[in-house]
Amino acid sequence: MMLSIIKRNFTYISRKCFIILYKSLIRSHLEYANSIWYPKRKMDLEKSERVQKMATKLTPEISKKPYREWLQVLNLPTLKYRLYRGNTIEVFKIIKGIYDPTCVTHLDLVKL
Repeated sequence: MMLSIIKRNFTYISRKCFIILYKSLIRSHLEYANSIWYPKRKMDLEKSERVQKMATKLTPEISKKPYREWLQVLNLPTLKYRLYRGNTIEVFKIIKGIYDPTCVTHLDLVKL
């Protein structure tokens, strides 16, 4: 839905403008509650990646290149990478005891 709003309101989007719009409006929806909602099926992750692929086609100067090159030019990681990165950060926080035990009581048992 956010992607169609951007398409409708912008006739030309520069790289810089696209990255700001994408990170603030589209990616935030794709990654909402990432640590709770984890795509268990490959199809779910592919659907999210397809939205990112459609979004990157909005920039006219790179729309003719392959998808992996688009991501490199725009300096954007894949959603799968960000998912694994987020999970790794959460595990690190749990292991190092960074969470406040008064807020997250069920993590008190996980002390290594």
